[in-house]
Amino acid sequence: MTDKTKKYGPNTTIVHAGSDPQNQRGAVNPPVYHVSTVAHPSMDAMREARLGSDRNFVYGRHGTPTSMAFEEAAAAIEGGERAKAVSSGLQAVVAATLAFVERGDHILMLDSAYAPSRRMTEGILAKMGVETTFYDPLIGAGIAELMRPNTKVVFTESPASHTFEVQDIPAIVDAAHKGGALVIIDNTWSAGHYFKPLAHGADVSVQAATKYWVGHSDAMLGCIITSEEHFPKIRASVAALGCSAAPDDCYLGLRGIRTLSVRLERHEQNGLKLAEWFAGQPSVDRVLHPAFDTCPGHEFWKRDFTGASGLFSVVLNPVGQKAVDAMVDGLELYSLGGSWGGYESLVLPSSLEGSRTATEWDFSKPCVRFHAGLEDIDDLIEDARAGLNRLNAAA
Repeated sequence: MTDKTKKYGPNTTIVHAGSDPQNQRGAVNPPVYHVSTVAHPSMDAMREARLGSDRNFVYGRHGTPTSMAFEEAAAAIEGGERAKAVSSGLQAVVAATLAFVERGDHILMLDSAYAPSRRMTEGILAKMGVETTFYDPLIGAGIAELMRPNTKVVFTESPASHTFEVQDIPAIVDAAHKGGALVIIDNTWSAGHYFKPLAHGADVSVQAATKYWVGHSDAMLGCIITSEEHFPKIRASVAALGCSAAPDDCYLGLRGIRTLSVRLERHEQNGLKLAEWFAGQPSVDRVLHPAFDTCPGHEFWKRDFTGASGLFSVVLNPVGQKAVDAMVDGLELYSLGGSWGGYESLVLPSSLEGSRTATEWDFSKPCVRFHAGLEDIDDLIEDARAGLNRLNAAA
């Protein structure tokens, strides 16, 4: 059993965090506990359990041994003190945000946010009387000018999951904290392995664990990671929303975490080679990859991140939808679909129209997002080459 008070390297943490064989009859990976009712031996025992309900077992919706093992691993990976598992990445975004706002409050949301995060502000938050201002993701310390006395949350996502602007998180954190606001970050792109936002001052990190943590495109899972200070509000928000994670999904998330670092190495390697190939093609206007010095905010990626995942976008020269369809429809190794982070490669044309109100975007140039999976890179490049040939033929 590892010493929970000792700081290990990130790869060691990924392998051992959340594992306690001595309490699982020797099982290295915690088994799946299917729990709704928790039976208590006495009234005193039930009262005691409820007093410490964030760590004890009271009712299945509040956690099981499986979900708590996953949460322990999640907190360790992100460098947080506590974590709460929920049933999707979007639920992590919503529950984390609602934990800190109420009617009459104001939040700042980056203009390039994950579309469902943006819809949350325009839907749920607007209905409950919370005002949102969208801001340029590259604003950095300039965000201080947008702060109001009632600004409670500055929401960040670095890099953005379609246009890949990398934010100056330390500068934003400094301005937000001086203005009395908390900083929430969607840290899914780095999988919490290549960027540690809490170490850079962020208050709450959310993960769409569906993606790299699960890693096999077969479970929906989210997680909220934070400090002891902010955890009570997170726990209360999750409990009020009833958005607990299923034990089977927590098990798959925990199992996926064990190979996270080695999978990410391959995703990074394939992603860089594929992006470099696209950058050299005459049909391509530019490639949006945080590791490229042409990507907005690249200097912050270079300063704050220790690596890259396999997700990036390709901006094509102006062509019609028919040509883009021809490129995408004939791809053999890139599945057409949402999400990312699984072992397989994916492609998804970005629908950015209507998603920009604080910044400008050239909508005449199609943007197509790619996720580089674990296949042989030569095969991925040849499939992409055939795709661009179809695009050119149909243009």
